[in-house]
Amino acid sequence: MNDTNDIAVVLGTRPEIIKLAGVIRGLGPRASIFYTGQHYDRELFDSFFQAFKLPEPHVHLTGVSAAPRSIQIARATHQLAEHFRRMSPKVVVVQGDTNATSAGAQAANYCGIPVLHVEAGLRSHDRTMPEEINRRVVSVLADVHCAPTSWNAANLVSEGIPLHRIRVTGNTIVEATHESMPGPMETRLLLGRYGLRENDYIIATIHRPENTDSSERLSEIIDALADAPIPVVFPVHPRTASSVYSFGLGGSLSRLHCIPPLDHSAFLALTSNARLLISDSGGIQEECTIIKKPLIVVRKNTERPETIATGFAVRVRHKHEISEEITRILLNPDLVSALAGRPCPFGDGKASERIAEIALAMAEGTAPPYGETGDEFSSTPDPMGSQGGAAGRALRRSPVQQGSIGQ
Repeated sequence: MNDTNDIAVVLGTRPEIIKLAGVIRGLGPRASIFYTGQHYDRELFDSFFQAFKLPEPHVHLTGVSAAPRSIQIARATHQLAEHFRRMSPKVVVVQGDTNATSAGAQAANYCGIPVLHVEAGLRSHDRTMPEEINRRVVSVLADVHCAPTSWNAANLVSEGIPLHRIRVTGNTIVEATHESMPGPMETRLLLGRYGLRENDYIIATIHRPENTDSSERLSEIIDALADAPIPVVFPVHPRTASSVYSFGLGGSLSRLHCIPPLDHSAFLALTSNARLLISDSGGIQEECTIIKKPLIVVRKNTERPETIATGFAVRVRHKHEISEEITRILLNPDLVSALAGRPCPFGDGKASERIAEIALAMAEGTAPPYGETGDEFSSTPDPMGSQGGAAGRALRRSPVQQGSIGQ
């Protein structure tokens, strides 16, 4: 490689495309895209790359999609290492906590290439989550960690990562969400297509194994959603659809307004006009703070406590808790209106620019900019400052933090 395409960007899922698009554009001709195919759907893949004005990937891996996790990571690591040895990128950029992230970091490390980790330092402290294992593996291998918030930076420091290798940049989802937000006409057409009225429905998404691998658990969640007093729109994730079929829950699911998975822009059109969001998704925990909508998080823990700490979300587990929170939020519009002027805890919409600058500096062998470790780019309380010490450490590590909307 020369100075063209000398920064490898590894991605394999739709969320990675969304969150890395601004970074890739910021790198310009220096970026070389390696697509692992972890989430492979040609139509959705093409639509996401086109929507974010990205070039066709330079490298497509083979045999990764639909394989078990261990095989996905092994095949992707082996193929990426072969490409890296041949192409000799100066830096490898990975994002988040996917199998592609882990494979990219491992392959780069085996080839002696510096690793830049975007969205570093998130922690659920739940080792049963594949994402948590991927995050921790990459944290060991990364040379520079771009943490979205100072809470994430504090997690890294507590694990022994030196401060000089951490950059607090904000989260790229902020600018990606603003970029993807559709106009009024497109939104009206989409609402009309699904027979929805603005601010008179709930959007719910459920896909995590903790909620879909148990018939009893999934049935309980669907029943709670179906009991809501306003329509519940339910984009059906492939994993959820498979579980519904396996468990014979089709009848229960028919009580919801089921629709197919949507591209990012269409999904934002529906979420930004909903009265309430219910999900186990990590991405929606970020997006709700940007579109200023209340969120019920259906999980036993979260790696994004900022959303709860700033009053945008509440975390629940059981059917009665879901039903109680739906009722409480729908009957208290003041709770929701309080969110309108609340700052997003994930940054100012310039994270992609900062991360691209950091990657370019690494490629040139110079010190990466933005060396501050304070919470300069977000409104999140700084656990390394006023909320440091034992209280801050306990808050960052707590797996049971629940919170309250609007508080």
